[in-house]
Amino acid sequence: MRQVRLAKDAMDRDWADPGLDLDTVAAHAGYSRYHFIRAFKEAYGETPGQYLTHRRIERAEDLLRTANLSVTEICHLVGFSSVGTFSARFKAWTGLSPSAYRSRHVGRGAALIPGCYAMLWAGGFRSAPAPADEQRNSGEAR
Repeated sequence: MRQVRLAKDAMDRDWADPGLDLDTVAAHAGYSRYHFIRAFKEAYGETPGQYLTHRRIERAEDLLRTANLSVTEICHLVGFSSVGTFSARFKAWTGLSPSAYRSRHVGRGAALIPGCYAMLWAGGFRSAPAPADEQRNSGEAR
């Protein structure tokens, strides 16, 4: 059970990583993928894939209510690589499309957070690597 809990903790920590897949999570537990699915479902009542999808959709619900970001931006921020898959799973979980969910829930609280702040907070901005000449020099005069 301890190994399964460690793998669940990895999913809770890295839920937005699109590279987080069943093999990676099973490796955290030290199980084969099939044994891990059975052990996880026995412990938590759903498969690891279902759990990860639900975590991502919960985060998407929060962003749809609070951030001024497009559905596509939110889709990628929460770890989905396909807007179609995201929309289908979101609708299956909530009963509403992401756009309909936003329309229903926005306006009941504070103003939306500007998208640039939400992206910065979520780690959506990736900095470009420094040019090679700046990497070799630690700031002393040239």
